[in-house]
Amino acid sequence: MQSFTYHAPRTIPEAVALLTESEGKSVLLAGGTDILVQLRENLRHADHVIDIKQIQDLARLDGNAKQGLYLGSAVTCSQLLRSPITQPYAALRDSAQIIGGWQIQSRATIGGNLCNSSPAADSIPSLMVHGAVAEVINEDGHQNIPVSHFCTGPGKNALAGNGLLLGLAIPEVGTISGSAYQRFIPRYEMDIAVASAASYIELLEDGTVATATIALGAVGPTPLLASDAADMLVGETPEEALIEQIAQEAARIATPINDMRGTIEFRKHLASVLVKRTLQTALRRATGEVVVSHPHV
Repeated sequence: MQSFTYHAPRTIPEAVALLTESEGKSVLLAGGTDILVQLRENLRHADHVIDIKQIQDLARLDGNAKQGLYLGSAVTCSQLLRSPITQPYAALRDSAQIIGGWQIQSRATIGGNLCNSSPAADSIPSLMVHGAVAEVINEDGHQNIPVSHFCTGPGKNALAGNGLLLGLAIPEVGTISGSAYQRFIPRYEMDIAVASAASYIELLEDGTVATATIALGAVGPTPLLASDAADMLVGETPEEALIEQIAQEAARIATPINDMRGTIEFRKHLASVLVKRTLQTALRRATGEVVVSHPHV
């Protein structure tokens, strides 16, 4: 690991000033579960490490199902899982509970998982289906970026090394709604998704679909929003045959690669299976059924 200067700012303006002064030669430290490994293994290099854990404004976690949810960028997975106000956001909770073990979850943050911007990040598809918006600040001021547009490539995002993620604003969920996230991993020792999917469904009183959102992970250079497939559900009664058709349609947007964890064909098949299963789980949750989460397949 190369040497670097460690900073622990106490305010947002101080952190932004440090980012600006370092001219792209700094990294932000929230939980540190990704960045410290990358620095140690010389996968990333930085002259300055800016620890944002001391900034109280970034630890904000508040809201409810009717007002929406706000997650500060320093909120850990454990804090999210312990908070009753996050219960309506089931897909996000599915994601948080499989980002490492409980020791990692006590340090890892949803904001950090987003900013690491891995195509296989567990939280990003769930944030996308819940319509999350990233609140960002840099030397030019504030900016709000939909999470669906935040990632620009593997390990790259709209911050471009010059911005600070303040938090994530997540809209209220529908009165009759449900969501779910699942991933496939080859074995528990390899904790990286081969493919993943998240789904959100909101129903009308007559049981037809008012709104639907589907997102895929680990099957492209960035997580993908399957908008056309999701739109096929709107106004329809979600019968099994339709869900199967939509799952296949969603998988068409996948552009995976061949590697040691799976082939292109296998990943596309997985994408379809996971979309189907998350839609089914989201529907069951929307109708009030208590579904024990099994995010691993």
